[in-house]
Amino acid sequence: MVVLKQYRLFLTATFLLGSSLSFAQDNSAIMDQAQSQTAAQDAVNVTWKPSLVKDGVYDRVQHINKPLEWQPVREADVLWKKRVWRDIDTRQKQNIAFRFTGDDNSGGGMFIEILLDAVKKGKIKAYSTMDDRFTAALTKEQIMEMTMGKVDSTPVVDPVTGEMTIRVTRTDFDPYSVTRFRIKEDWIFDRNLGRMVVRIVGLAPLIDKNNDDGTYLLSYPMFLIYYPEARDLFAQYEVFNPENDVARMTWDEYFENRFFSSHIIKVSNPFNTTFSTMGLQGTDALYEGQRVSEQIFNKEHDMWIY
Repeated sequence: MVVLKQYRLFLTATFLLGSSLSFAQDNSAIMDQAQSQTAAQDAVNVTWKPSLVKDGVYDRVQHINKPLEWQPVREADVLWKKRVWRDIDTRQKQNIAFRFTGDDNSGGGMFIEILLDAVKKGKIKAYSTMDDRFTAALTKEQIMEMTMGKVDSTPVVDPVTGEMTIRVTRTDFDPYSVTRFRIKEDWIFDRNLGRMVVRIVGLAPLIDKNNDDGTYLLSYPMFLIYYPEARDLFAQYEVFNPENDVARMTWDEYFENRFFSSHIIKVSNPFNTTFSTMGLQGTDALYEGQRVSEQIFNKEHDMWIY
């Protein structure tokens, strides 16, 4: 009788253990499927396809990131201020993160695709580049028109009738055509903190326009983003780290810690002109930008001395 009771207990324990393992496997499969569906919904590129299985040797928990907190700056504490415009060339080695094509952690797209996806979905607002003071907001239709590819016409011959027709097609938007990003920022000496503080105000992607033969013609800003409103969005996407796949940061941390390489193209002046408008081209404009950068750097030292 005792042996029969022990046998029943053994069968019950075996059944419960098997059920729990089956439930855990089913639950894991459901979680993987849910994560794949979430990744597909959050992807910034329509061609991005998330993995249907756990693509890794460990379970990666969901990262809840927030933008770095800004120290408040009072007008009474501002002893010196200079507005600066600078360009980030994504073709430089230090700025390769802007051209990373994307993975599960970066939204499945490049940085320009993150911006375009957020603007089209209404997560952030885009402003016209007629000026850089955020005076006119752009509509979703205007953004869609900007991102439409080039219209091509191809002659097509009907194999049956021999009649020739013209087929009009439109190419997809090429994210590699955005080769630079323009930043508008304020450099402020805060006497309360006792140091120089920099705050990014605006961000604009610059798209290249070529001649019919494919040679470069000019670059122009597509739209303008008010940076403080976009910081929550930037904190949700991670930047690829070529040195370590684990040690990654968000785009908000990337900008706030100034890991990008850039050069100054304009500072606040009475005529509101850039270095190129003043007649400085090529290396002369770069040298002038470097001179202004050193002047700002030395200003913090001068405020302490004098």
